[in-house]
Amino acid sequence: MRYAFISDIHGNAVALDAVLNDIKRKSIDRIVVLGDICFRGPEPKRALELVKSNSADVIRGNADEWMVRGIRENEVPLTAFDTMKREREWGVSRLSQEDITYLTELPASLTFIANEKTAIHVFHATPDSLFNPVPPDGSGDLIKQQFHFESTPEQILVYAHIHQAYIRYIDGKTVINTGSVGIPFDGRRSPPTALLKSVKKRSAHRLSVSVMILKK
Repeated sequence: MRYAFISDIHGNAVALDAVLNDIKRKSIDRIVVLGDICFRGPEPKRALELVKSNSADVIRGNADEWMVRGIRENEVPLTAFDTMKREREWGVSRLSQEDITYLTELPASLTFIANEKTAIHVFHATPDSLFNPVPPDGSGDLIKQQFHFESTPEQILVYAHIHQAYIRYIDGKTVINTGSVGIPFDGRRSPPTALLKSVKKRSAHRLSVSVMILKK
């Protein structure tokens, strides 16, 4: 089983096209989208249609939450509130009621059984929040606390939200951030995809993990 994890498209359908075309060339079995599909970019409707047409497993991000119920003042810097409110209103005007219902019904997290020894838990920011940022250079203790290592049985945790792709190995768990398809914050000009492949070797299963950066 080959998984592709992508996130934070933010209405950038051109970048999403590039990612999906590359995914098709890699014979991926399952596409998982970790939220933030429409808000802020020039093509919210087409971005959502691309996600839906590829039979992806999708969870909700904070920007999807905003598209559904609006932005609250305490959720963004005050200086950006009016601009982001107008951006949200413009994006919603491009969507149908069916689209809004789709975003409303997205789950906050999903778990996948990669093989008999490995499970993957995906969420947008943290298991309890769509908004709390966990940086790539955060301490191991911070990550263990925010991601509830003590009560989380899954071996691989995949999240998004911070727009910076990375992999870390902490206390026997693999923590992956997908980066952002539409608005990367790490200086990359090409959108990242996290690829996970479950392989069988001498009757034992293992999971190989990589973050793949598309090359232009």
